[in-house]
Amino acid sequence: MTRRRSASRPRPDGPLAHRDIPLTVGPAAHGGHCVGRYDGRVVFVRHALPGEEVIARVTEDHGGSFCRADAVQILAPSPDRVAAPCPAAGPARCGGCDWQHAAPDAQRRLKADVISDALRRIGGLADVEVVVEPLPGGPLGWRTRAQFAVDDAGRLGLHRHRSHDVFPVAHCPLVTPGVDATVQAQPWPPRALVEVAVSGAGEVAVDVRGTRRRTAVPATGPVLHERAADRVWQVSPGSFWQVHPAAADTLTGVVLDLLRPHDGDAVLDLYSGVGLFAGVLGVAVGARGRVVALESDPVAAADAAANLADLAQVTVRQEPVTAAALSGVSADLVVLDPPRTGAGPPVVEAILATGPRAVAYVACDPAALARDLRAAITGGYRLAALRAFDLFPETHHVECVALLTPAAAEAPPNDAADRPTGR
Repeated sequence: MTRRRSASRPRPDGPLAHRDIPLTVGPAAHGGHCVGRYDGRVVFVRHALPGEEVIARVTEDHGGSFCRADAVQILAPSPDRVAAPCPAAGPARCGGCDWQHAAPDAQRRLKADVISDALRRIGGLADVEVVVEPLPGGPLGWRTRAQFAVDDAGRLGLHRHRSHDVFPVAHCPLVTPGVDATVQAQPWPPRALVEVAVSGAGEVAVDVRGTRRRTAVPATGPVLHERAADRVWQVSPGSFWQVHPAAADTLTGVVLDLLRPHDGDAVLDLYSGVGLFAGVLGVAVGARGRVVALESDPVAAADAAANLADLAQVTVRQEPVTAAALSGVSADLVVLDPPRTGAGPPVVEAILATGPRAVAYVACDPAALARDLRAAITGGYRLAALRAFDLFPETHHVECVALLTPAAAEAPPNDAADRPTGR
């Protein structure tokens, strides 16, 4: 007999659902909120800052050990609190920005605290000094790629926090003028999902889909070209490229500085995307060296092959990064830039088995990075240096670059490797 699927039922509300409660706000936590406690339970509260006294409206409570809330009244504000530059920021409004109510330097301190906490709790690393460094430009007008939703009335907007509901937004101050001009230039069909990318050269790609929910439909549009690390990079629709215009140059510079490649080195570039790190490392190791780039996405791998066609020492392989793919491989250096979920301990162990003298791990999620660093330390490597960058101002997102070296090896002759530090 065929069983019918039962319809999903809403989870029951807990005792604090929809209530306004007084809170003393504690430290920031990963995800753009702070931690408070009420009646013995943890409350993850948005739109607040550490040390503040607030009235928080509980937005989700399903009766477990925690609930979620928005700070709707600030009784005792933090000295770091500022007026949000966007009128769409705030409780029950646009969910895209997490820290617009904090001064830019305070945002970076909060992100540094989150990284340190993850390294300590998950990675077992208690002595890492973290400083989140700003990129050139201010906290606004930096986003070169953005996704918008269109409501039933055809108004452009962004999703509310943890919701598919659309909050209409006439102008997003985070996007570049080119992105803003593109989305303002025409009406959009109701219930559409609109993705806009504008290259540094001013090329524009727009992808419009007929539903606000993400689907497996491939992105369409023209190929864009970005300039970074003294090269021009082909970026097809659907291929990843950093959204901050200074990110690619910043990250390639840091990876080169930390890895210190030698002429003739063998290098692995894992999760290589369109080949950004493989390109700069291919030049650094010279014609006697070799770089193998692994990328699972066929479109990005094709971009990488085209971008690196002039470097005979670089080979692009279109395949997933797995422990099996690294079996029997040897490398002097490894760089990896995995998705938000991280590489995972089995892949980390396989990377270490290639015998590198240094590994540069580029990470966009502190918790996943901390988990993988713990695996690396268990495998006989140490965290020799850590840099962190504010690639996504006004949001909770942050980028880290960790340098791993064999624990038994002599420390490299630079201050950064003597003690893990964010500077």
